Amino acid sequence: MENQKIDPRSGFNSSNSTYYSKRKPLPLPQNHFLDVTTFISSHSHHGNVAFIDSATNRHFTFRQLWLAVDSVSSSLSSTGIRKGDVVLLLSPNSIYFPVVCLSVMSLGAIITTTNPLNTANEIAKQINDSKPVLAFTTSQLINKITASSPNLPIILIEENEELQQGGVIDTLHNLMKKEPSVNRVKERINQDDTATLLYSSGTTGPSKGVVSSHRNLISMVQIVQSRFKSDDLQTFICTVPMFHIYGLIAFATGILALGSTVVVLSKFDMHEMLFSIEKFRATYLPLVPPILVAMLNNAEAIRAKYDLSSLHSVLSGGAPLSKEVIEGFVEKYPNVSILQGYGLTESTGVGASTDSLEESRRYGTAGLLSPATEGKIVDPESGEELPVNRTGELWLRGPTIMKGYFSNAEATASTLDSQGWLKTGDLCYVDNDGFIFVVDRLKELIKYKGYQVPPAELEALLLTHPAILDAAVIPYPDREAGQIPFAYVVRKDESSLSENEVMDFIAKQVAPYKRIRRVAFTSSVPKNPSGKILRKDLIKLATSKL
Repeated sequence: MENQKIDPRSGFNSSNSTYYSKRKPLPLPQNHFLDVTTFISSHSHHGNVAFIDSATNRHFTFRQLWLAVDSVSSSLSSTGIRKGDVVLLLSPNSIYFPVVCLSVMSLGAIITTTNPLNTANEIAKQINDSKPVLAFTTSQLINKITASSPNLPIILIEENEELQQGGVIDTLHNLMKKEPSVNRVKERINQDDTATLLYSSGTTGPSKGVVSSHRNLISMVQIVQSRFKSDDLQTFICTVPMFHIYGLIAFATGILALGSTVVVLSKFDMHEMLFSIEKFRATYLPLVPPILVAMLNNAEAIRAKYDLSSLHSVLSGGAPLSKEVIEGFVEKYPNVSILQGYGLTESTGVGASTDSLEESRRYGTAGLLSPATEGKIVDPESGEELPVNRTGELWLRGPTIMKGYFSNAEATASTLDSQGWLKTGDLCYVDNDGFIFVVDRLKELIKYKGYQVPPAELEALLLTHPAILDAAVIPYPDREAGQIPFAYVVRKDESSLSENEVMDFIAKQVAPYKRIRRVAFTSSVPKNPSGKILRKDLIKLATSKL
């Protein structure tokens, strides 16, 4: 009866003000005792090579990958890693990154990743919060861990056999060589157990640990599978960071179930990316909007230098693409489709997407709701649940929505309601055909080249400067980065603090993507009666001069 009230065009059910996905439903596994590693490895496909390192040509066949995962998980178990233990992974993209993730999760242990660009202080905060019992890292990054947690045991990811560095107890390659123990007793893992603990930038203060279950990841793997035909083996270029939900879901888990090949770039480089498409005959290129815009702006030079004839789709996430960008890109690269995705760490990745060129030509859309995902549009002031073509906060519900924030009941309660609805913090509307459009952000995060920058964190650091009385940080539009952090600063009387001194002060304390790129001095920061910064007023002031 309920289904009869669903508008087949928009997916909107007027009886409960809920939008239902128009995608084919997911065949969610009924076996309660199932971990995501077992789920992925049990998928039969015709794939041969799983991962290739673009720089060295080192690779894993699927058989080698699963043997490595089995050996590493057995070794970790023998060293005492148990279900519920947290393991930190600090590494740039590498073909070994998925081996660590899949091994840890197969034990029922929890993987927490962090950005290699983060400072030792930022990493220390995550270590203090998540309390890992073990860390995997590279020799270049080891000092960031030992500076923040001197006693944390470390396993080196590189092939070198040097164990001289402090805290290092073994190498990943040693673990991969060991025969899996036949006597190992495997703990029972159920789908509701925690699999990952990824940190999402907080809008008010420090970042929060997002707790995702095996069920969340298994559901997202199936969503990834539903976007790509698993009987049609493809080659993907991995440019986006694997420590981020976008990279983790696509490259460390989801695409493996397809049997496709992933070509891994250790860090983003435009030449290496384009050269790899040509060399490995890649078919799919996931990226963030600034890279897509750069490909558009340099299209003539790129097409003259590289053979991109194998490429048939780019996958863009992080921010909606404008009509001008989509039309310009398709004109310059006529054989390539643009597929877009919308999601959050809290939704374990893709909450909505465009899955064909026809869908992406509905310009500015984030796409249709993912399979098995429900949506609501809620007026943030009145709480009224809104029908089509009305703007409000997008709420999402479904099998991919996080369990909550780690050890933070207050933040969980303000983001997840009692019925499992995730409040995304994005102001959106749904059109007559069920397509979601992001209008603005309720959340105050700045999107710099796809990275999330919390203004509150930068403001707190600015206020520690002895010459700064008050400060506010806002997003400022930038053609290359999307948005950059722009600081309004109130100097103390008689201070001669310069713009460069402000930027340098922050640059020493944060990862490069969080740096303040512009500074303006002001006599006061506008605030409402409760003391909340009126960022919209400052944004209006800053952009009025554009």
